[in-house]
Amino acid sequence: MILLIYTIIHTVISLIAIFTGIAVLFGMLAGKRLDGWTKWFLITAVATTITGFFFPFHGFTPAIGLGIISLPFLALTIYARYPKHLAGAWRWIYAIGAVICLYFNLFVLVVQAFEKVPALHTMAPTQTESPFKLTQLIVLATFILLGIVAVIRFHPEPSHTI
Repeated sequence: MILLIYTIIHTVISLIAIFTGIAVLFGMLAGKRLDGWTKWFLITAVATTITGFFFPFHGFTPAIGLGIISLPFLALTIYARYPKHLAGAWRWIYAIGAVICLYFNLFVLVVQAFEKVPALHTMAPTQTESPFKLTQLIVLATFILLGIVAVIRFHPEPSHTI
């Protein structure tokens, strides 16, 4: 029962990270910072990554690997955004980092959808089948394109807060 509650909380945090991350991405595409959305995206992205490590597991799993890979991207993105205030090259480092962090969350969403949604699971029961691979490829290609556009368009007004 506790694991079920923990899973629900982790899932809700993940969905909030995805929702707020999409808002942040659209903000970057429009050249806007969206400070409040950014704060909640980064908080929930860190929270979903950290809570993912506390599920019972036996040995190293792809989920643990992705969590380990995610943490440096999150740290660099947060560093670029807050201590460095998006100054100079930190602007594009932040933009790329934020897009990668959102992509990682959507990657996991696709994995979970193919595991949990019966129609998708039937199409790719082992997640080595073409429908799963094609979906992940489309998500990856979309995020590469969005990342490039975000770097080009994201030139926000400087922050007036300290």
